[in-house]
Amino acid sequence: QVQLVESGGGLVQAGGSLRISCAVSGLTTSRYGMGWFRQAPGKEREFVAAISRSGDNTEYTASVKGRFTIAGDNAKKTVFLQMNSLKPEDTAVYYCAARSTNTYSYTARRIGEYDYWGQGTQVTVSS
Repeated sequence: QVQLVESGGGLVQAGGSLRISCAVSGLTTSRYGMGWFRQAPGKEREFVAAISRSGDNTEYTASVKGRFTIAGDNAKKTVFLQMNSLKPEDTAVYYCAARSTNTYSYTARRIGEYDYWGQGTQVTVSS
């Protein structure tokens, strides 16, 4: 049974940092591309960051580029999202996702490309 469990969310002041984690079980992370998405109240879920199966390629949505970093630890089967210089508009529920792929370097931005999802972790940035 595949499980993705996010943790590390919370309340932080604008300008602060937070690292959220996604613990993966039931699949071999080295065979999957991983991504982070977020959904703010009243808005659609949107792409935040992705890392390729190889771990060599990463991609970010424009609004977080230079502030967020996605990284994976295959040995610990965990994916991280380091978030710096947080802004109130970063407030959302953050979801981890995994996609089975034979392509080592591809990073996926679309929701439909992912096979498994976590339950989400709330990140709230106060002004």
